[in-house]
Amino acid sequence: MSKFAHRSYTKELMDDLQCSGKELEQTLRELRTINRLLGGNRVTTSGIQYLIGKNRQKTHRIADLGCGRGDMALVLKKWGDRNRYSLEITGIDANPHIISLARETIQSRYPEIQFRVGNVFEKDFLKTPADIQTCTLFTHHFTDEELVQILCNLKDTTRIGLVINDLHRHFLAYYSIKWLTAVFSRSRMVKNDAPLSVLRAFSRTDWERILAAAGITTYKISWHWAFRWQVICWL
Repeated sequence: MSKFAHRSYTKELMDDLQCSGKELEQTLRELRTINRLLGGNRVTTSGIQYLIGKNRQKTHRIADLGCGRGDMALVLKKWGDRNRYSLEITGIDANPHIISLARETIQSRYPEIQFRVGNVFEKDFLKTPADIQTCTLFTHHFTDEELVQILCNLKDTTRIGLVINDLHRHFLAYYSIKWLTAVFSRSRMVKNDAPLSVLRAFSRTDWERILAAAGITTYKISWHWAFRWQVICWL
């Protein structure tokens, strides 16, 4: 059977919540570049725009889950400023080393962006419900069963909806990123995790099954370049 037929549950090196140091910093820098060059950021920002439309009078609270070093939080801040949206952005990550890095590299320059350690499996991971929660290249780190639990938690902490931006499990995506990282990456973690993340990624059917199991019935799934799924849920 093709290794692309079902999601892999092999753990990535980055899944270790204690990982830290220079290799982690190099990995996060390279992932930021890959995401920007392949157009992945637009999948998240267009999803937010779809949810809030032209409502520029209200301040919208955005929680960016699995925020990493804060690159997407910064993208959201700059996008909101350009498009005259008032956004209060908080980055959430379970790895305290990554949150420290986000505070050092992003919050020190943009103090209006907040970062905090939080575990999405805990019902009180947000002190105050967000209007919109975003998951950019975050959901593939979990099994289907774990995702159902996370989505059930998010239903209780989200006022408007959820924007998921994650990978499409496809052989072209797998071999392309495997070749690119083998040639250009200087990070052992990127070389291991980037192709593995595609094997852990999703088909449309996967998303339909996971959303149904979480009791989410109002959603929109669309495919975007390069090999990204955008899943918008009204919670």
